[in-house]
Amino acid sequence: MDPQLKRGLLDICVLSAISREDSYGYKIIKDLADVIEISESTLYPILRRLEGAGSLRSYSVEHNGRLRKFYSITPKGKKMIIEFLESWQQVEEIHRYILEGEDDKAKLS
Repeated sequence: MDPQLKRGLLDICVLSAISREDSYGYKIIKDLADVIEISESTLYPILRRLEGAGSLRSYSVEHNGRLRKFYSITPKGKKMIIEFLESWQQVEEIHRYILEGEDDKAKLS
């Protein structure tokens, strides 16, 4: 996948994973593994940025004697997902347009 396109999708993928249930870093990476590859060094800056923007909030829970930082989605984060889904319709229209052009080229060949 093109790196720029992937970067644009990562925030929404992270928000979507957390919208299913409050989660922590390693679990988010694991949950997204079947859909998109993301490393810890990529995830944690995204989590900080989304939290700073008010799309997520964090809290700590003790687990095996250590504090584990969990993230939950805020109404602003949910709104980001809705806006993404609405704008994705435009991406699908562009995709169809491109496919039609490729189909036309194939017919002429």
